[in-house]
Amino acid sequence: MLHSFAFGPQVKEDAVLFRVWAPLLERVLVRIEQRGEWTMQPGQDGWHMVEVAHVRAGDRYKFVLPDGLEVPDPASRFQPDDVHGPSELVDPRFEWRTDEWQGLRWQDIVIYELHLGAFTQTGTFLSAIEKLDHLQRLGITAIQLMPLSDFRGRYGWGYDGVLPYAPDSSYGRPEELKMLVDAAHERGICVFLDVVYNHFGPDGNYLPLLAPIFSGRHESFWGKGLNYDGEGSRFVRDFVIENAIYWLSEFRMDGLRLDAVHAMKDDSDPHILTELADRVRRAFPDRRVHLILENEDNQSSLLARDNGGRPCHFTAQWNDDIHHALHVAATGETFGYYEDYIDYRSRLCRALCEGFAFQGEHMGYRGRSRGSPSAHLPPTAFICFIQNHDQIGNRARGDRMVCSHSLEAIKAITAIYLLSPQIPMLFMGEEWGAVEPFPFFCDFDEELNRKVRLGRKEELRRLPGFHADDAPDPTSQATFRSAKLRWEAIEANEALADYYRLLIRLRHQKIVPLLYQARSCTAAHGADHPLIRIQWQMETATLHLVANLSDRAVVQTGPVPGQTIFASDGITDNSIGPWAVAWSLS
Repeated sequence: MLHSFAFGPQVKEDAVLFRVWAPLLERVLVRIEQRGEWTMQPGQDGWHMVEVAHVRAGDRYKFVLPDGLEVPDPASRFQPDDVHGPSELVDPRFEWRTDEWQGLRWQDIVIYELHLGAFTQTGTFLSAIEKLDHLQRLGITAIQLMPLSDFRGRYGWGYDGVLPYAPDSSYGRPEELKMLVDAAHERGICVFLDVVYNHFGPDGNYLPLLAPIFSGRHESFWGKGLNYDGEGSRFVRDFVIENAIYWLSEFRMDGLRLDAVHAMKDDSDPHILTELADRVRRAFPDRRVHLILENEDNQSSLLARDNGGRPCHFTAQWNDDIHHALHVAATGETFGYYEDYIDYRSRLCRALCEGFAFQGEHMGYRGRSRGSPSAHLPPTAFICFIQNHDQIGNRARGDRMVCSHSLEAIKAITAIYLLSPQIPMLFMGEEWGAVEPFPFFCDFDEELNRKVRLGRKEELRRLPGFHADDAPDPTSQATFRSAKLRWEAIEANEALADYYRLLIRLRHQKIVPLLYQARSCTAAHGADHPLIRIQWQMETATLHLVANLSDRAVVQTGPVPGQTIFASDGITDNSIGPWAVAWSLS
């Protein structure tokens, strides 16, 4: 069932109702290409509307401001000529082949994050469909798409979107995105979308000319924050919340990943995050919809569960703590934010057992405390990974671990995170050891490109361990093309792909049935040797992890407890070899 939305055009059988929230303007026209222009009628609360007969899907239009400036619809459904061009009317109807799809249980989820432009050489919705069979064989049950909202230029990460309702035209048309979602559902794969509600991009955002979209009271890394609590904020909140429901409804996404929610400042009650989650869950009472957070502040309250163990608001959060600890273990890198994870064994044990490694303690890199108590939350409230777009893209060259570090070390940390009771997430190409970098890339006009190049160098200079001059030009098309996966490399790396398939199959068979039984967890690691031991007490069994995250064998007392699920080579009753991991049940 399609939901109705206040923002954006309403396409009827024989007419279209155009509407725009523009309280800063007394008069707005709508100009429809090759048809003419109509004066919109001002109404309550700053709305302007007009119904035009004999307009149909495929027609293009712009809003004309009092000074003659023509702008796209802030709630445009499609921008065939990019962010400064006209908006196209889109028929929301679609013939779904998977009409009965209701989603998957959260414990069944194995996420695969991908950037549509770099996932295939063509970089389109339709070409992505061709790779779904590979993901199904791998055992992936959810793909997470980096942001799609229309952004300026031919390529970009997607976090500079300015038209949040319009899938970027560089990837294809809206109906082709629906075809991708439909094809994923046919294969039992959910589709999650990364959405950005903390800022707008620097080029093509016309909303400030129409409405009080920003607030000077709240600053962020990107400048003024969105106006979630000032005059006119009711409509700003609705614009964002309806956008979340729009992606889940019209495109049948199975969930959303909310980018950098620590930058969504709001002094009102309820907080925008709480209201968004409440309204989304009320909108889809009969579907499994999952809401994921990125939150540097590690607020455990956003992940609270009800008495039945169901998420009150958000389903899970990306767990950077596990990434950082495992990264330090495998690479030995301790610069920048990795410095707080030099004692990676204790950080890893706490993050695996309790969720956050920092639960209110001082964090040196931040210069202040971080996090809140999280041991009361189930492991499934956290998403663990050893790669994602940020952790690769934050590096000067966007290089992956496999390019410069031991494959045995990488396989060891892979066995830890894929079989952990937390929800695992892969980054595209990881499963066959893809060596393609994933550097930051964007495509603005020359002046903005110049500023981006300078800003990128300044950012890298603040992060010890990288040399700014090593970074590729983020605005170059060659930088974007360097990130495109070369799928033919799978054949040469089939052994690693088989390793991933084995671990994910074991996860589905052995770990998933236990995930909602977790009651407690204990961990131990030696002060004078690198052995890590963790056990999770479940209702019907105890899950054990024994790991040696070092390049030398370690003496151990007694065999690995219980029935082995997975064990690396080199494990005996008396010792555990370098970079060896064992999972077992008792």
